Amino acid sequence: MACVNPDGTLTPSALTVLKAVQQAPQKAEVLAEAVGLPLFRVRSSLRELREAGLLSETDGMYAITPQGEEALKKQS
Repeated sequence: MACVNPDGTLTPSALTVLKAVQQAPQKAEVLAEAVGLPLFRVRSSLRELREAGLLSETDGMYAITPQGEEALKKQS
C-alpha cells in the first residue's frame, strides 16, 4: 500500500489525511481542500486507509476507526 510504509508506519500524506478525519467525519472533496492535497491523492489515501481498517466510510463520509486512532498514537 502506498499509504503504509514497509515498516508499518504511515506516509506523510496518509498521516495528514488521517489527522484531518480525526477532527470530524468528512467528504473527500472537503478533506482535499482542508489539507491542501490534490483530490486524486486524497481519494487514493482514503481508499487505502479504509482498506487497512484505519477509516470507515458511510455515504461518502470518512471517519477514523479505533485502529486508526491507535495508528496515530503510535506515530506521535
